[in-house]
Amino acid sequence: MNVCEYRQIALGPGPGSGAASQAQPPASGKQQQQRRRRKWESFAGKNRFFCDGRLISGRQSGAFYLTLGLIVATSGLFFGFDCPYLTENLTVAIPIIAGLLFVFVLSTLLHTTFTDPGILPRATPDEAANLEKQIDNSGGSGYRPPPRTKEVLINGQTVKLKYCFSCKMFRPPRTSHCSLCDNCVERFDHHCPWVGNCVGKRNYRFFYMFLLSLSFLTAFIFACVITHLALRSQNVGLLNTLQETPASALELVVCFFSVWSILGLSGFHTYLVASNLTTNEDIKGAWSSKHSDDSTNPYSYNSIFTNCCAVLCGPMPPSLIDRRGFLDPDTIQQSGGQHNITQEVKMEANLVGRDL
Repeated sequence: MNVCEYRQIALGPGPGSGAASQAQPPASGKQQQQRRRRKWESFAGKNRFFCDGRLISGRQSGAFYLTLGLIVATSGLFFGFDCPYLTENLTVAIPIIAGLLFVFVLSTLLHTTFTDPGILPRATPDEAANLEKQIDNSGGSGYRPPPRTKEVLINGQTVKLKYCFSCKMFRPPRTSHCSLCDNCVERFDHHCPWVGNCVGKRNYRFFYMFLLSLSFLTAFIFACVITHLALRSQNVGLLNTLQETPASALELVVCFFSVWSILGLSGFHTYLVASNLTTNEDIKGAWSSKHSDDSTNPYSYNSIFTNCCAVLCGPMPPSLIDRRGFLDPDTIQQSGGQHNITQEVKMEANLVGRDL
C-alpha cells in the first residue's frame, strides 16, 4: 500500500527576528536557568499535563472520573460481596478471572486517557507568514486566506487535504481538528468524553482493548451476580435474598443497563477495525457509495486479518510534540506576537466563511 507523506515547508526566520535577537543583551547564567521552561507549559492546545509533561489528557475530564468510579465501585462491590460466596460454593477461579479482567480494564483505560493521541505540532509564526506570502501572488498589501483544500492521490483514490486555520497548515490524510482539545490529531477517530481524551493514531488500540475487556468484565460480573442470587434464593426466596445482599442487587442494575451499550460499542469498533475505518470517516460517509460509485476506502488492505493487524498490531508511532523539551528564550519572548497572529488568522477565517 502506498504511503502518502506529508511535510511542511521549511522556512527561515522571519523578517526582523534577527534584529530583535541581536538587540537583546546576553543573559547571565542565573537568568537563563530561571527562564528554562518545558514546552508543555506553553502548549497551544486545550490539554492538561501531568508528571512534568509525561502524561497528557483532555481538559474536560469529568466524565472520565465518572467512568473510573463506576468501574472501581462496581468491581469493588463484586469482590467484597459476591466473590466470597461464589468462591466457597463454586470455584476459586471466579475472583482470579475477575481480577485479571479488572486490572486489564484499568490499564487500557489509563493508557487511553493519558497517551498523546497523535497531536500534530502547529506551524510556527514564520512558517505561517511565509505560506501567506507564497499564496498572495498579487503583490498587494492585503491578506488573502490560504486555499481551503488540496488534492492528493492515494491508491488511485483522490483525497482532499483541508487547511486548518487554527494550526495554520494543511492536514495530512485522515487528520481532523478536535474542537474540544483544539488540536489536529492524526487518524482522528473521535473525542471520547468517557475517557477524557481524543482517540487517534497513537491510542486507538488502547481504546479498542478497553472496550473489549470492559465488555467481558461487565458480562462476567453480570452472570456471576445472577448466579449468586439464584443460589441464595433457593433457600430463602428471591425477595429475602435481595434484602440480605443489596450490593448484589445494585451491581445487577448497573451491569444490566450498561452491558448493552458497551457490547454495542465493541461491536461497532470491531467493524471499524476490520474495515480499517475511523468513526469520523464512517459518520461522514467518506467512502460510501452514496458519494460516488467508484468511491472505495484507499486505506483498506481488502483483508480483515490484515486490517486488524495494521490497526492494532503495528509499531507505536512516536509522539510528534516534544512536550518535555525546553523552550528557547526567543520563543518565550515571541509568544505574545504569536498569539496576535493566531487571532488575526481566526478573524479572517470567520470573515471568509461569512462571504462564502
